[in-house]
Amino acid sequence: MPAAKTSARPNVLLIAVDSLRADHMSCYGYGHQTTPHIDRFAQDAVLFEQTYSAHIPTTSAYASMLTGRDCFGTQVVALRHQGDLTPKVTTLAEILRGAGYRTGCVGFTGNPTARGFDQYLDYPGWGSWNEGRSPKAQNLNDVTHPLIDRLARQSPQKPFFLMLRHMDTHSPYLPPAPFERMFYHGDERDPKNRSMQPVMAFKPFADFFSTWMPPGITDKDYVVAQYDGAVAYMDACIEALFRQLETLGILDRTIVVLNGDHGETLYDHECWFDHHGLYEPTLYVPLIIRYPKKLPAGARVRGYNQHKDLVPTLLDLAGVKSNLKFDGRSLMRLVRGRAASFESEFYITECTWMRKHGWRTPQWKLIMALEPDFHFKPPVELYNLIDDPLEQNNVAARESDVVASLRRRMETFIQKRQKQTRTTNPMLTQGDWHGHTGLGPFKTSQQAYDTLHIGDPKTAARLQSKSRKATRRTKRTRRKETRE
Repeated sequence: MPAAKTSARPNVLLIAVDSLRADHMSCYGYGHQTTPHIDRFAQDAVLFEQTYSAHIPTTSAYASMLTGRDCFGTQVVALRHQGDLTPKVTTLAEILRGAGYRTGCVGFTGNPTARGFDQYLDYPGWGSWNEGRSPKAQNLNDVTHPLIDRLARQSPQKPFFLMLRHMDTHSPYLPPAPFERMFYHGDERDPKNRSMQPVMAFKPFADFFSTWMPPGITDKDYVVAQYDGAVAYMDACIEALFRQLETLGILDRTIVVLNGDHGETLYDHECWFDHHGLYEPTLYVPLIIRYPKKLPAGARVRGYNQHKDLVPTLLDLAGVKSNLKFDGRSLMRLVRGRAASFESEFYITECTWMRKHGWRTPQWKLIMALEPDFHFKPPVELYNLIDDPLEQNNVAARESDVVASLRRRMETFIQKRQKQTRTTNPMLTQGDWHGHTGLGPFKTSQQAYDTLHIGDPKTAARLQSKSRKATRRTKRTRRKETRE
């Protein structure tokens, strides 16, 4: 019996990781060996050193990652995006399905930006202290391994596109043994350590933290170590996926991508153990792509790029032609040395627990509040990223000319994009972004502080980025918890 013909087009596996900080991965220079398996994977791949998530948080980030458009193109900026994804854009799943791909999605059911997959599967991706350690990545593997087997063996002549959404680095950070103690050897309840006092005193998040952090915790380094342990645990589980592709003989015929939707603020900027704020820990994300047929092994690309560049890149690598308009460009221009960098200065937005936008250049970052925030931060922040890479010193008052210049550049860009897309900047149309219908923008920081609240993990799951219509549909079809 003759062997079945295999597709001339490659498979596409997108490993999308929620809340993964590039600077906490050893292949990106972190001091702890958190990602040994991904490090080896990167040796056979291209690692992009300056990838940014311009539109925070999850829903807006994935909207760009999966459509090749910026926030003006997707009209998505808020975590709690209301309604479906605009029909004016086409998702990567829809493009590849139209090109003959079989498509599947694990862990992203109900999100408006996940439109167009043939199959949606879920897995337990949360957890709490009372439930014990949370093997999120293994839960994902338990669902994904059989799916990859089916996709690879049922119709080898047809390629597949599979998106996996990992949740290990999203709070709650509850990696199983031995990873929970891999990077911490102290006493997390040391009475002399008071670093967790301001964290547990932050009312909007305190109830949520108490459901998954150890009772009586005093040391913030323990929580950071749990995050690192979750990265290492996820890394080990992702290695099993690499080995499965190798065993099936399809690893080199598969474009494998690892990308973060956004980073995570740990003990940074008082945005405790979450992913809001427009600071570097949230904007800076990893991007690694392996496809030996077209990508050089072990290359590191230094040029700036954003989520909007991923779709054009994957279509370029897969040889899939499209007449669609993208705001991003194929990263192969950077890989082949035809361009040193894409936009080195760009518009940034955040609509999670705060509503802010700004402008980032290689030297400066301007952050402007569109309404008061629950951290009582100043309405205008300016940081010199060269002299102050940790963004500790707000120099807006001292550098008023720089603020004015950056603001003009930002507003010029906004006006240009509004004209090009014939839309209004979506950051200006998010009156109920916080989930309180009819409340409108916050008038004071105290109002924001008293209003916003996460609650327990089940409540947190319900606060995730599903449209109202998608929420109703999902509740009718399944009783499982949804995940951000």
